[in-house]
Amino acid sequence: MPDTVRRPGLDAQGCLVREGSLARVPDVFRPVVAAARDRLPDLLGARLHSAYLYGSIPRGTARVGRSDLDLLLALREEPTDADREAVRAFGEALDEEFPQIDGVGTLLYGRARLLSDLERHDLGWFVACLCTPLLGDDLAAHLPRYRPDSLLARETNGDLALLLPRWRARIARAADSEEARRPLVRFMSRHLVRTGFTLVMPRWHGWTSDLREMAGAFAAHHPERAAQMRRAAEYGHEPVGDPDVLRSYVDDLGPWLAAEYARVHGVKAPRPEDRP
Repeated sequence: MPDTVRRPGLDAQGCLVREGSLARVPDVFRPVVAAARDRLPDLLGARLHSAYLYGSIPRGTARVGRSDLDLLLALREEPTDADREAVRAFGEALDEEFPQIDGVGTLLYGRARLLSDLERHDLGWFVACLCTPLLGDDLAAHLPRYRPDSLLARETNGDLALLLPRWRARIARAADSEEARRPLVRFMSRHLVRTGFTLVMPRWHGWTSDLREMAGAFAAHHPERAAQMRRAAEYGHEPVGDPDVLRSYVDDLGPWLAAEYARVHGVKAPRPEDRP
């Protein structure tokens, strides 16, 4: 049964509310957001359906020089290799121009996929609940309201077992240096904390994007793994380049979490790119 405490991130009907807004963008990041908004139409032209911010900048929690600019771009058709290259170069140029950000991360999808039945409780939910409209017609108007239930948990993070071999390959390819391993620790720490949170989300009955709060919610239900998850939340903010941390993720915490997730919520529906 869900906890009886009223949790954040829900409206009076128990549905998830959109977590960010342009009004919450800190003043120091507004020039970056304005540049992205002004330049994206020229970059993609009529192919661009809509653009969104997500992450710490529209939540108002971004740190100067430490946070990246996160964008999701919806195209009228499926993206091409040329679109991906243009978006990559665009991000590099913004990152070089604006020292207040530490990189640009851009997700690029076709409108049809974002609104598909297959993605209804993953990418669709992401657009409707975690993305802040920046340009174009908001796709959330075509999507349902969402609740923090087991279906949402399964379809958002029920693919960890599929990801772990890819993570091991990324670790093996990385240069043997603190600098090369630190971004991997940051990325994998955040992913594991979010997966740990959505594992217990239906019982916690709410939503948060705060890594420490996520780890705390997980810890209340899995005290035997609490220290690992709280440490991962800290590394999500302040990563280290320790190879032992990465090994612990892919050999211990990750496999345990993947198995527990499958037991509780099942496995995420396969995507075309995941099939042999």
